[in-house]
Amino acid sequence: MIPTKFLPLDYKQCTKSVMDNISDPNITFDAEGISNYYYQYQKFASEERFTPENKKIGLERVIAEMKEAGKGKKYDCLLGLSGGADSSYMAWIAKEHGLRPLVVHFDYGWNTDLATSNIENVTKKLGFELYTYVIDWPIIRDLQRSYYKASVIDLDVPADHTIFGSIFQIAKKMGIKHLLNGTNYQTELIMPKGWNYLKTDLINIKNIHKKFGELPLKGVPTNGVLDQIKYRLHGIVGIPLLYYVDYNQKDVVELLQRELGWRNYEGKHFENIFTRFYQGVVLPNKFGVDKRKPHLSNMIFSGQITREEALVELSKPTYDLNLQEEDKDYIAKKLGFTTDEFEIILNQENVAHEFYGTDATIRQKIYNWTSWFLPHKYKMMVKEKVLRDLNG
Repeated sequence: MIPTKFLPLDYKQCTKSVMDNISDPNITFDAEGISNYYYQYQKFASEERFTPENKKIGLERVIAEMKEAGKGKKYDCLLGLSGGADSSYMAWIAKEHGLRPLVVHFDYGWNTDLATSNIENVTKKLGFELYTYVIDWPIIRDLQRSYYKASVIDLDVPADHTIFGSIFQIAKKMGIKHLLNGTNYQTELIMPKGWNYLKTDLINIKNIHKKFGELPLKGVPTNGVLDQIKYRLHGIVGIPLLYYVDYNQKDVVELLQRELGWRNYEGKHFENIFTRFYQGVVLPNKFGVDKRKPHLSNMIFSGQITREEALVELSKPTYDLNLQEEDKDYIAKKLGFTTDEFEIILNQENVAHEFYGTDATIRQKIYNWTSWFLPHKYKMMVKEKVLRDLNG
């Protein structure tokens, strides 16, 4: 639950969801108390491409494209498997449609035992070969330490940036053109601006590390704007596979448990100790952010739960309080902080990512350059990417 110190005097909550003006000070409400998030979801989900018929057509099209691109190769796509429900279900769909993915798990030192077990069960039951990519622990540790010291909101940037940098590197090396993306709009479309930060802002990452880090960033797989453009010019594209299917979280979990021996976690993205503590403790207590709110609101909008059920869920702790304390001690020790140092860091003043500098100027220049020298096909591809990043 969000501490009461974050409750404004004019507190207001959406009558259709659990989003409120704690979650987003810029939230708007209509005369009936319905927030902009409800209308945002309805507009997106009701678009023509998401009719059952068009999703079926879209799925058949992307499956055919991947199989065609993979002819004569060992793999026709790359699938990153975390052990969570989304990526595990994506693996199920890939198998169901005869795809031959290179299944990659990225180990950066924070897996739970349950995640490891789920990954083994999923790959074994589906008959997929698993490749575990181990990211350099001293470097990722140094980056994660730096982000805690910087007191910025998105502590997942170091892992996400290096993981996706690794994905693109592996895909290019293996000649794979399609990367399966495990996001789905039915449970994770809406998110208040400011709760996350741009994962591809390499300048922001380097500046934070330069100020707080200790090790050189040698050999780190990067995923900056220039990397993004380079890989797109190589024809590597992401496929949001779960956008083409109906995604009901309860049904997905039951299928994975029944067919693959998969076991559920206490919360979304809790297959990872670092992320579990970050989302379940740091965000609510330090930043007044409860990521359950947009997730549960998405599920209300998609008809998977009721608003009343969501409110009951929000009344509970993010996860077991004793385990929270265990995680706190474990993470402090693993990152090399004393108990007192970690406590000071967790209670220091919050700092905006932008304070450390961004790559916005570079992105704007790239956008301007594309207006005259890139072929039209690539021009539109780059413009779309840069504009999306500039607009958050």
